[in-house]
Amino acid sequence: MSDYHDAMLWTPGEGGNIECNLCGQACRIAPGQYGMCRVRLNDDGRLVSTNYGSLVAMHVDPIEKKPLFHFLPGSRSLSIAAPGCNFQCGFCQNWRISQAPRRDPNLSGEAVDPERIVSSALGRDCASISYTYTEPTVFFELAYETARAAHQAGLRNCFVSNGFMTPRAVATIAPYLDAINVDLKSFREETYRRVMKGSLSPVLDCLRALVAEGVWVEVTTLVVPGMNDSQQELGDIAAFIASELGANVPWHVSRFHGDYDMTDKSATPLETLETAYRLGQAVGLKYVYCGNVLNGHGQSTYCDACGAMVIERVGFSVGAIRMHSGACEKCGRQIDGIWAL
Repeated sequence: MSDYHDAMLWTPGEGGNIECNLCGQACRIAPGQYGMCRVRLNDDGRLVSTNYGSLVAMHVDPIEKKPLFHFLPGSRSLSIAAPGCNFQCGFCQNWRISQAPRRDPNLSGEAVDPERIVSSALGRDCASISYTYTEPTVFFELAYETARAAHQAGLRNCFVSNGFMTPRAVATIAPYLDAINVDLKSFREETYRRVMKGSLSPVLDCLRALVAEGVWVEVTTLVVPGMNDSQQELGDIAAFIASELGANVPWHVSRFHGDYDMTDKSATPLETLETAYRLGQAVGLKYVYCGNVLNGHGQSTYCDACGAMVIERVGFSVGAIRMHSGACEKCGRQIDGIWAL
């Protein structure tokens, strides 16, 4: 399989230039040059993906690790990644593969075609395939072709994403994308530009488009001390989710631990997560969760009508599920989510 694969979602321009329509970077790429992601190349007037045949990770994870809490709880998901990202977050936990095309252009992975990925998922008793670890947008062609094959085989598809897809990209993948967890990393444009080397507004547009397309959406905010942990900003994120995405959209507020270029920062105080949890509830969000903590609080799912625990969780482990056909066993209230294949 060639490392160069015809890319999707681009427009030819004058003089052999190309406009990439995949993500919010909206790169205009001259012949012989790469986009910001460093994996989409203008190859003599055609846009190609250079990481299509470079799978750098393929593991089986609990779906709760994505995190997706309202999507086939307790199931297994085959998780795959190709190198690259359209952001440059200083706190990235997977920087060795997400930033690899910038740091080591010679890094290569294994050439694995969509049919083999689907076969591997079926053979490992997985209910879904997750496109994760790096940014699935920048290996969009492999994700798209695999997702189509997965649906034909009765598997679901999930993205774990920074949410920088254009509405056009969302509309393209939506027929085959069942669920997505989007990292809403901040609610300040300046932070996105300085820390992520991106921008906020395309992420908000992407989230709106995903909801409009009917994809099941969950949102994660990694709460980084001194970056996005003010009560005002956390409240702004909660209010945006409730008012523009829906009160049924789960919000995961996760504890930061130093990594990559932010090893000097301390872990998020648990009190800050508790504040975010209360802010989410105050604006009417039905499901707020605390991530990267092991004390169990803010992990389980409760019925928003009667308050009964309907899914018991500790970390990535699922205990009792007290639902019948997606409804609370105690009061019959339908719990928002996707509960069956």
